[in-house]
Amino acid sequence: MSLRPYVAIARVDHWFKNIFVLPGILLAVWMHPQEISWSLGLVLLQALAAVCLVASSYYALNEVLDAERDRLHPVKSRRPVAAGEISPAAGLVEWLVLGVAGLAVGWFINLPFFVTLAALWIAGIAYNVPPVRTKEVPVLDVLSEAINNPLRMLLGWFATGVTDIPPSSFLLAYWMVGAYLMMAKRLAEYRDIGDAARAAAYRSSFRFYDEPRMLALMVCYASGFMFFIAVVLVKFHPELILACPLLMVYLGYYTALSLRPNSIVQTPENLFRDRKLLWLTLLVSVSLAVLAFVDIPWIGEFLEIEGA
Repeated sequence: MSLRPYVAIARVDHWFKNIFVLPGILLAVWMHPQEISWSLGLVLLQALAAVCLVASSYYALNEVLDAERDRLHPVKSRRPVAAGEISPAAGLVEWLVLGVAGLAVGWFINLPFFVTLAALWIAGIAYNVPPVRTKEVPVLDVLSEAINNPLRMLLGWFATGVTDIPPSSFLLAYWMVGAYLMMAKRLAEYRDIGDAARAAAYRSSFRFYDEPRMLALMVCYASGFMFFIAVVLVKFHPELILACPLLMVYLGYYTALSLRPNSIVQTPENLFRDRKLLWLTLLVSVSLAVLAFVDIPWIGEFLEIEGA
């Protein structure tokens, strides 16, 4: 028996997405430096392992329940369950084993981390399993998948040992940018299929979506992200406004990527093969990190922010 199909449905190559845990760690360090112990390295690695196992559990479930529709997709039809390399029953066993293993690892970190990790696992079930199966409901499909972003932020936050809840403005901004990224992926996928009827057969929500609607929703989610970023600026650190032009360029470039034929946006695991996107990501990340610890009084005065 070959292990390759079982590793494939766990999508180990997608584990890089769990980098979305990192901002939660950095936010905790920024807001509660006195509560952070620099001996946390081993705990953070344990937390990352737990998140990766639960994420792989989600991927295995996705492949089992989407196998029939994946056979209608030009690329996803090669996935192991869709191609008949793994039986649905074996895929479900893998889903359960990976999920229980991830939760077991998470249990030994702390209770808030474990509860959030369980919420991430349950969100995957709600997204995939009938009769809820939110992935088939227009708008809710993207919002329910993007909720994984703030959950990952919370996982990073709680992994540091901080037990209070981070400010809602950070979580909502993270949710909205996640929704924008998911909608961009949907748009690229829809354009690549190239036939509305075939797209609807593959994904039920495509009966509602078309290119104008998806572009309009991307604008809505991007606007929501920038709005909550503005709340963060006003309430916590106005100096971060200097990174906003870079964020705007980033969103614009990502939108352009989603409109390209065979867009790389469809495969997030390959996104950083685009050098411009890689450099933009690094530039935005470094700018935010530096500005978070810089004090420029005149910015608060210029924006007329009370107490700044």
